[in-house]
Amino acid sequence: MVARPPVRITVEMMKVDDLAEVQVIERESFATPWPPHAYRQELENNRLAHYVVARCGDAIVGFAGIWLLVDEAHVTTFATRRSWRRQGIGERLILALLDLARTRGAHEATLEVRPSNIPARRLYEKYGFKVVGVRPRYYSDDNEDALIMTTESLDGRHMRDRIAQLRAELAARPDVEIGPDGLPVGRPGSTGDDAEPDGSGDSGAPGGSVGSEPREPRVIRPSSVMRRTR
Repeated sequence: MVARPPVRITVEMMKVDDLAEVQVIERESFATPWPPHAYRQELENNRLAHYVVARCGDAIVGFAGIWLLVDEAHVTTFATRRSWRRQGIGERLILALLDLARTRGAHEATLEVRPSNIPARRLYEKYGFKVVGVRPRYYSDDNEDALIMTTESLDGRHMRDRIAQLRAELAARPDVEIGPDGLPVGRPGSTGDDAEPDGSGDSGAPGGSVGSEPREPRVIRPSSVMRRTR
């Protein structure tokens, strides 16, 4: 067998038809995955929710989402297939979320992340997120705290210059080389600045009431929906 031609990673808005593949990544990435109906409810009924998927060829290899609340964008979830990590997928997803947030009028982006999830923290820091607080015992599976990370103004010169530089670096990356097994050549085990979140999350479920309500003193939002990053 010979290697397949390299493929380009693309990011587009999530559709209902994508949900079967999204659920595969969800189950692989999170100890307490959102139920199958949750994303459908988010896509069809939650006007605050916006989700994107990353594709390599025909395969969905990652996804992410935000809620747009007034002038703030809150990252709700973020996951990449384990076998496709360290291919720049996480960077393209976070860049797509920041672009979406800015075009929809958000002035900043916010998320929660586990202190122990060093790859995720490095990725978020690279894209301008800084630690601004802590939510004690935020994650319901093990009561680990969450770090609150927020960007500076998305319209500010410093943030715009940072994003422009990172966008150019991503555009210069080569296409993903695919092996005979249909997976990236040189997949996990590699190291570098493009390390991605490991996929351990809490039990929050959009449109449901699984787990305990996270502590979110800075934001008022519908209490029936819980958001979850890592």
